Amino acid sequence: MMKPKDRDFVETVDGQFFCVVGYLHPPQGYTAYLKYIPSQDGRWGRGTRRYTRILPYYHVSQVENTYSYLKTNFPDYIFDCPVRGITTSFVPLQKVAKYYDPYTVLNSINENGPRDPLEKKLLTLVEIFSHNIGSSDCFGVTGSILIGIHNPLFSDIDVIVYGSEASRKLKKAMVSLAGQGGPIRPLSNLEKEKRCRERVGKFPLEINQLRRISETWWNYAYFEGTYFSAHPTRTSEEVTESYEDNTYHRLGEVKGVATVQEDSESMFLPAIYKIGALEGEGTVKIDRLVSFEVLYCGAFKKGDVVEFRGALEEVKGRSPGYQVVIGGAGSPNGYIKWGCYSE
Repeated sequence: MMKPKDRDFVETVDGQFFCVVGYLHPPQGYTAYLKYIPSQDGRWGRGTRRYTRILPYYHVSQVENTYSYLKTNFPDYIFDCPVRGITTSFVPLQKVAKYYDPYTVLNSINENGPRDPLEKKLLTLVEIFSHNIGSSDCFGVTGSILIGIHNPLFSDIDVIVYGSEASRKLKKAMVSLAGQGGPIRPLSNLEKEKRCRERVGKFPLEINQLRRISETWWNYAYFEGTYFSAHPTRTSEEVTESYEDNTYHRLGEVKGVATVQEDSESMFLPAIYKIGALEGEGTVKIDRLVSFEVLYCGAFKKGDVVEFRGALEEVKGRSPGYQVVIGGAGSPNGYIKWGCYSE
């Protein structure tokens, strides 16, 4: 049976679109955030129906702002999760009109032929990726193309790459392709600088930390003038935790400094960094940093000394220990940045 995955989409019976978050979902529905809502003046659409994006930009604080809208208009989409101990947005199974799987939709576009220039670009881009990593069976499409409301005049392309091995190969290929002067163009220094400045004030990081993170962005570029992104996503075999295997208990906010010991799961969302040599608040041994903020995905490497702030959780069950959550529900002020040990 297909396991729900990060960046799948759900269309509800009342015509709203939710983006699935992570891989841990209760049996009665999907943990997801609201992204598109019906609107007569919306820029996105299909047929006679129009949609607008409810998130002005991607950040946990903006996702949590949608909770007020849902509580007032659609309270069934708010869920008090007993496993994670948080309140989050959620789509119950009985409210699902259609579930969108990126892999299936991309294959459908390929089999039936592109309907517009943007879908044609998508297929060409995936063909280039497939040739360069030696596999064509590990890609999908997400975002507005996945749900069929894109506009070729302004929409971008969001590619899914399934599996850690394929993701590592694609990262290597992207670095090579971006330097060849072909149809794939990396972000320019000016474009990176603009993005960094746009994030000042929205994230608790100084401009120099944002600039350093921007140098790790391998999966954002342009293809024949169209902006695109590539997002590593776990395969079903790589989703090893089931709902209720563990329970998560919030213990308050903490900050500290630690060394990254393992970064192999940092490419996914949530990004997981196993850490050691901790110094900071508290006396418990924190095993890992778990970031639901995409800004920190793949940014830090084994051996990096990082400073962090987030929600401390005690994990009980199959994988007991302590972790710090950044960018998840209830932790809008969390961060990870390069740091140094005190003398």
